[in-house]
Amino acid sequence: MLFKRPTHDTLYTALVNRDAAYDGFAYVCVTSTRIFCRFTCTARKPKPENCVFEETMAACMEAGFRPCKRCRPMLTYGAPDPMVKGLLEALDADPVRRWSEDDIVALGHDPSTVRRSFKKRFGMSFLEIARLRRAGQAAQTLSQGESVIDAQLDAGYESGSGFRQAITQLFGAAPAELKGRSLLKADWIETPIGPMMAIADEHALHLLEFADRPALPNEIRRLQTLNGQVVTLGRNAVIEQIAAELSDYFHGAPAPFQTRLAGHGTAFERAVWQALRQIPVGVTRSYSGLAADIDRPTAVRAVARANGANQIAIVVACHRVIGADGSLTGYGAGLWRKRWLLEHERRMVERAGEKHAANG
Repeated sequence: MLFKRPTHDTLYTALVNRDAAYDGFAYVCVTSTRIFCRFTCTARKPKPENCVFEETMAACMEAGFRPCKRCRPMLTYGAPDPMVKGLLEALDADPVRRWSEDDIVALGHDPSTVRRSFKKRFGMSFLEIARLRRAGQAAQTLSQGESVIDAQLDAGYESGSGFRQAITQLFGAAPAELKGRSLLKADWIETPIGPMMAIADEHALHLLEFADRPALPNEIRRLQTLNGQVVTLGRNAVIEQIAAELSDYFHGAPAPFQTRLAGHGTAFERAVWQALRQIPVGVTRSYSGLAADIDRPTAVRAVARANGANQIAIVVACHRVIGADGSLTGYGAGLWRKRWLLEHERRMVERAGEKHAANG
């Protein structure tokens, strides 16, 4: 049922409810106005008899409909605001700069608009992110064995007390305690369905979750406790690798993920997570089917718990587990994302089949 084309009534209900699960996979063409919209458009909803649903923007335009000026469906869903993108690029170029609202104004932005946009997307303001990056730079310097004063100056802190306070608040340890300690790097990765946070050391990926997942702060704290490592903002080769692989995935490449994963969890959980990674793209499993895959057919509830404990979204494909009756089951990042990912993978397999048939 999940992969059959929904009925007109189902699509109209989703339109009225502004169901984000259909964004990018269906569009409504309004015959009375000759415009087409995203399902999440805030405009007044048309009558059902005035709605025609198409799967692509090309089909809408070929039928003579023009894009809505309110929801702007021609823009890529989930793409970052150019203002947000520009500020993050500026921060990447100079991570130790002491940013202020005056700097934001000098770039032609309204500080309150910047604050709202960053809060909505990342749960913190641009200035908060900038402070974290500066503190992260300092932690990196300290972990390499440099002196506290050198780390303070490298991070752009003029006040020793201010530096100590910032480091202690961020990492739960005074600067001197960070000398020589290993670090986990954390950074955001943009995707069509919202930013993800990746955390990795120099060898493996420890966490990959959507940034708005409610449980994310607790997961980060638990990760720090289990590893005895400090998490600081920044990128390394592992995060660069998973970012590139995610980009390929969202652009429709069915190649398997190759990024090395850290070995967290119990032996049972690792067995479940390995089984999740072996589910082919475009295929789903029930919890009982997953339990059978690991030769533990009576451990269905334990399998469900292990599935929920997964902290490497998409790569460890817990989104491919559905109910025995074919219905969607819980997903920590939201059922709309689960539906989006499954539909994306269905289309990925469909396109691969068409390409194979054409070449055959």
